[in-house]
Parts: sequence; structure tokens; C-alpha cells
Amino acid sequence: MNASTLSPLQTEWSTLQQDHERHERYAVGIKVAAVVLTAGAALFGFPFELAAPLIAIVWVIEAMLRTVQGRLGQRLLKVETLIADGASEYAAFQLHTEWQATRPGAAGLLMEYAKSALKPTVAFPYPLLLILSFVLSLPG
Repeated sequence: MNASTLSPLQTEWSTLQQDHERHERYAVGIKVAAVVLTAGAALFGFPFELAAPLIAIVWVIEAMLRTVQGRLGQRLLKVETLIADGASEYAAFQLHTEWQATRPGAAGLLMEYAKSALKPTVAFPYPLLLILSFVLSLPG
């Protein structure tokens, strides 16, 4: 099927799927950056008090990215159901409208980020990097 024969829901699914996978690649890049940051901090003798907050910031950035990716995944599942059910083309392109209708307040958004940060696929390798950073900062 070429792009001109796709229904609006199929077009949305294709776009969301590409974005979902792009987020996955970015998350891997963020993890690599955290490892490089930890190695650089150890190499240049950064104190743990400086390295730890930097590692934590990278962890939060990944959690935020993964939260957005999760929203895309939720919409992907809904679009797949709509396609399977033969829904109208008017059901397409509702990602932001649907999210806005259920958007939590500031505390709810922070909770979403915290939940994402604690998922094993997100949390790895940050606790290990924090421990490593601490151990490497001990006087020798």
C-alpha cells in the first residue's frame, strides 16, 4: 500500500509508530550519554556531589521522554482498535485532543514522570551508575 491509499487512521498509525520507535532510539542515546557522563566524571575527578545530580538529571530526562513515548503507545493501541473496528476517518488524529481531555495537573504530570523513571527499562542503568560514581569518588 502506498501513502495515497492509506486511510487517515492508517496514516496516523504509521506516523505514531515511527515516532514511537524514534523515542526508543533517543532513549538508548540518553542511556549511552549517562554512561559517558559517569565515565567522564570519574576520569576528571568530579566529586560525587556534582556527578550524582547530573546523572539524576539525565535519568529524569529519559523518564520524561519515556512518558511521552507511553502516550504515543496508548494512542497506537487505540488506533489499532479503531482500525480493527472499522471506525470512521473522523476518529483519526485525536492524540492531543484525547490527551488534553485527561491531562493531569502539575502534580499528576510529576507522578507520571516518577512512575516512568522507576520502570526497570528506564531505571537501568542509573542506580548502578550512581553507585559506580560514588565508589569511584572515594579517596583511593
